[in-house]
Amino acid sequence: MERSETGHAPDPLGDVPSGGPEPATGVWSEIVGQPDAVHALVAAARAAALRVRGESGDTGAMTHAWLFTGPPGSGRSVAARAFAAALECTAVSGDTPGCGQCSACRTVLSGTHADVQVVVPEGLSISVSEMRSLVQAAARRPSTGHWRVVLIEDADRLTEGAGNALLKAVEEPPDRTVFLLCAPSDHPADIPVTIRSRCRPIRLRTPLAGPIAEVLQERDGVPAESARWAASVCGGHIGRARRLATDPQARERREAVLRIPLGLQRFSDVYSAAGELVRLAEAEATAANEARDEAEKEELRTAMGGGGTGKGTAAATRGANAALRELEKKQKSRATRSQRDALDLALMDLAGFYRDVLATRFGSTAPLNHPDCARDVSKAATEWTSETALRRLEAVLECRTALARNVKPLFAVEALVATLHQ
Repeated sequence: MERSETGHAPDPLGDVPSGGPEPATGVWSEIVGQPDAVHALVAAARAAALRVRGESGDTGAMTHAWLFTGPPGSGRSVAARAFAAALECTAVSGDTPGCGQCSACRTVLSGTHADVQVVVPEGLSISVSEMRSLVQAAARRPSTGHWRVVLIEDADRLTEGAGNALLKAVEEPPDRTVFLLCAPSDHPADIPVTIRSRCRPIRLRTPLAGPIAEVLQERDGVPAESARWAASVCGGHIGRARRLATDPQARERREAVLRIPLGLQRFSDVYSAAGELVRLAEAEATAANEARDEAEKEELRTAMGGGGTGKGTAAATRGANAALRELEKKQKSRATRSQRDALDLALMDLAGFYRDVLATRFGSTAPLNHPDCARDVSKAATEWTSETALRRLEAVLECRTALARNVKPLFAVEALVATLHQ
């Protein structure tokens, strides 16, 4: 366990009673392939229930701030929501909070519980004004539930000011308030050390293909063959496995990306491939947001009296137009974030291809990231040296770094593809 600036970070399993993994029932069945994390969270939820009832027992497993870390698709936010539901669970039977059937569990999972605030950043960052408003709300006592829960997805998007505002609340937490933060890792680049040191870590791992395929079949009704294929190529990302199994366009976009490594025959292919890669990311972002954007605009127009006639409609129209411009600004920021995420996913597919080439050249028996591209991987492994394959992989990672520094996507991708061609 890493030592922080203020001391030792708590061990997520240090206060958990000895025993095997908890049964995957109720809200816990939503968490795929994370038995250790479920075991720690169940123990904390039990301790929280004892504290609420004022009963004696081992309440040390519960604390006021948690940090859920893990690679994309590991289920950080899913685990945090399940824990929030277990904290609010009102079921009196059984010894495992989080029944999944009571009103509290259902409303938490659906995002409508009055005492559970979920922050899902749709733009490039979480602003200080948004965090200050959230901290003020978190200071109030629970209105209907046992705890007031603040769940921040993608806490790595906190600005410096927002992080400082959150730190003050975490340092002096209100009674019956719990902060649940989700981030890719506990590295200072993702979460400030000062905040990390005051949180109990829950580290999630990449789910294996078997559990993912099982979930796709049982929960989403995906045929067994499609479920196994999607689970084998999704990189451990449950949400992406679901999209690949159910969305033909998602499969086509992935295939187009994986044609790039062997498709760069002439230098003119560089610009067409770069443009295609950015266009695919834009198309995926548009598909994800288009219906929602229009629904939000229509809802705003209706709320502002759109289509009305008579006295006062001119002033109402001006107010509606101003609100609509503000909404469009928010939607543009969300579209930029979605495009960056889609492009990053495509880059990870490329990185996985070059990793497969290296693994093949070294005779590794590890499973391929893209088993359905085994023929292309084998051809590349024959034609390229290990050094050139590694340089291509490094170029992909450098492109991700450039995008994280807000380099224009087309410029970053053109530089990448030029390197791949060389």
